[in-house]
Amino acid sequence: MIGVCTAIISGIIGSALGITAGYFGGRIDAVITFIITTRLSMPIVLVALAVVALVGGSLHAVILVLGFLLWDRYAVVMRSATQQARNMDYVSAARAIGCPTWRVVLSEIFPNVVNNLIVIATFEVAHAILLEASLSFLGLGVQPPDPSWGLMIAEGKEFLLFDPWVITIPGIALSILVLAVNMLGDGIRDVSAPENRN
Repeated sequence: MIGVCTAIISGIIGSALGITAGYFGGRIDAVITFIITTRLSMPIVLVALAVVALVGGSLHAVILVLGFLLWDRYAVVMRSATQQARNMDYVSAARAIGCPTWRVVLSEIFPNVVNNLIVIATFEVAHAILLEASLSFLGLGVQPPDPSWGLMIAEGKEFLLFDPWVITIPGIALSILVLAVNMLGDGIRDVSAPENRN
């Protein structure tokens, strides 16, 4: 749940910024690119730790914090894809017949860049799952009674010498989930690659 909700929030923010920067260019692109660069220069784990420590470690707080921190990759990819799409003939034709900007973006550009969004979203789900587990392991993420593999690993480390399975099972489950989501992202990327389209 955390990974999917985080991917949705960050996807909306990053896609809106990336498409806006890529479509309009000029000063708008420069400002948004500066914002993206500033966000990329911040160490995400430290920022997440600081913000979650301030607002508390509830489930909703973790989702919102991660959602507002993981939008940068969406913005970079969608900006690049939009810059390529805006110069296509179908976009020029839509402009020539007088379509408003919002319609050009929603009906001509967005459907042609949405594959990039789906691929990035799968990788960001895995990224969010790992970040949430890290925060919970440090005691700043999801709190009981809400379940978290990071919290299970943190609580089981006291029994590492006598019952190592207490942390081994949630660790393996976390690894398998992240690997599965990453493999799903690889598969979607391969299927949606231009050379594989018929």
